[in-house]
Amino acid sequence: MAKIDVVGFGAMNIDGLYRVDELIVDGEQVVTDFNSLPGGSAANTIYGLAKLGVKTGFVGAVGNDEAGKELLDDFKTAAVDTGQIRVKEAATGSTICLSDKLGRRAIYVSPGANSLLSSKDVDVAYLNQTQLVHLTSFADDEQFKLQVDLVKKLKNSVKVSLSPGMLYAPKGLKVLMPVLERAQVVFTNRDEIEGLTGRYFKAGAKELVRLGCRIVVVTLGKGLAEVKVDMVTAYICDGENEYEIEPEELNPKSTLETTGAGDAFAAGFLFGFLKGKKVEECGLLGDIMAGFAIGETGARAGLPTLAQLSQKYLKRSGRRL
Repeated sequence: MAKIDVVGFGAMNIDGLYRVDELIVDGEQVVTDFNSLPGGSAANTIYGLAKLGVKTGFVGAVGNDEAGKELLDDFKTAAVDTGQIRVKEAATGSTICLSDKLGRRAIYVSPGANSLLSSKDVDVAYLNQTQLVHLTSFADDEQFKLQVDLVKKLKNSVKVSLSPGMLYAPKGLKVLMPVLERAQVVFTNRDEIEGLTGRYFKAGAKELVRLGCRIVVVTLGKGLAEVKVDMVTAYICDGENEYEIEPEELNPKSTLETTGAGDAFAAGFLFGFLKGKKVEECGLLGDIMAGFAIGETGARAGLPTLAQLSQKYLKRSGRRL
């Protein structure tokens, strides 16, 4: 069995990306741009790590359709091991993602083949030979239960990271506890952690650390409308210290496409984590990755190579990777 450094376990989707001038609750808006591109939170993070040269694999499901083939082919271009991805007699999962000129988003999920993934599809031995398993959300409870069962079967040597997203955060701390207490790194945004814990994001992060998480990362950017000189893009707590990651100054006329920004941040952070970097350095790498991602349409088009990441890291930190 080939050695894999990181395995992702989450939904695989084709993202339908619709650009509008403004997100609205009731009324009409003109779509100014549309793209159909590969997505899925863990899948985006794994793709980003693979592009940096990390040996990666994935556990998930696609449909036996053109969309499923597109997702598999996209992984193969980045040298992600696709041997554990199951092809189901169903439509591939998809999302409708609306984003406006301020970088705000609304996402609607149609799970498709993701909801057919079952325990017989998950090879625990494959996951137990890796350094880290990165978990993200599924739409249905059955796949969440698979993840809960999985973390109980993982060797102690295998680290776990989790991005619960807005699908898992409402489940609450009690339901998520089997995964949270096993996680070395948890990635959330402010809305997610405040919804999950019922507390201000900094207090919520400290609560997760108290419950067993080693490091909690809270991303704070919500697009261009929120980017200010005195703002931080991420807050990180590891139980001993708190860190605030300052953003690179953006051109106020920039057009941001924030789909996958959090996934890119996770890729950069985990890259540093696997390299033994300090927590604050991991946070900077995450911010740099997210900065690359939001410059292009879709979750993956802007993700950097290792050379590009290294160059930007040197510029911002004065240190070499």
